[in-house]
Amino acid sequence: MFGEVLKHFREASGLTQEALALKIPCDRSQVARVEAGTRVPGEAFAKQCDEILRTGGVLERLWGRIDWYPEVQHPDWFERRAKMDAEAVALRAYQEQVIPGLLQTPDYAHALFSQVASGEEVEGRVRARMSRQPRFLADGGPLYVAVLDETCLRNAVGSPEVMRDQCAHLLNVAQRPNIRIQVAPAGLFGLVRPLSSMSLIELSDERWVYSESLDRGHFNNDPAAYARHSQTYDVLRADIPSARESAALISDVMEGYEQHEQARTQRGDLDQEQLQRQQRRRLHRSGPRYPRLRPRS
Repeated sequence: MFGEVLKHFREASGLTQEALALKIPCDRSQVARVEAGTRVPGEAFAKQCDEILRTGGVLERLWGRIDWYPEVQHPDWFERRAKMDAEAVALRAYQEQVIPGLLQTPDYAHALFSQVASGEEVEGRVRARMSRQPRFLADGGPLYVAVLDETCLRNAVGSPEVMRDQCAHLLNVAQRPNIRIQVAPAGLFGLVRPLSSMSLIELSDERWVYSESLDRGHFNNDPAAYARHSQTYDVLRADIPSARESAALISDVMEGYEQHEQARTQRGDLDQEQLQRQQRRRLHRSGPRYPRLRPRS
């Protein structure tokens, strides 16, 4: 339904899918998949389309009323964690290497899952991951504090465009009153970091420490363990840049990806120009040769 409404307003504005994608900006295939109903759009995507197509906010309101994930399937070992996300009153996380699932964009998640799966399996995993986010991104959502090791921002996933959009998403969601994002810089000495990525999950009646190995989730509700990991986490938060300062760092990283994308585009244009020159030379050399007329003495 969302895709049909988007297509109606796009065509009424006289824009092709590619033209709309350039204005957002995003890849044309993303617009095509949203219109076809095979890709769940983000709220920011709906807002941007509203502004570009001048719908008066129709798409954003429609986005908020649709149950995007009526049926999703998480890996068996992750089901318990997904249920906790649906009930948590507060969540504090420390993450290394990759952006945490609750903060990923669909394209970032798609690029990650494409490394280990293909086809419908990738799309199913992306839908399952995105299904956990609306509760935290909604007005009045539970507290979510995320400390990201700088490797999360620096590890290249997908493409410079995917990483640029992921950084922009972090800056956008960090403006919500219930979400705080801080970055632990790689070059800051003296930090005591958790030994691995972990989450401190606060439910209405109990508290859990959650971590993962390659294909298994680990849960610990021992009060002493929770207190120990909570102290490590809180001390780390106190020693690293604030959420406001971290936003400036994320902006710098995002700018780097933008410059990388522009440089890649320029190189592509230059390569195309050189290819055309080579083709013209080959065409000139392969054409019929005519003897030069010499002036008679």
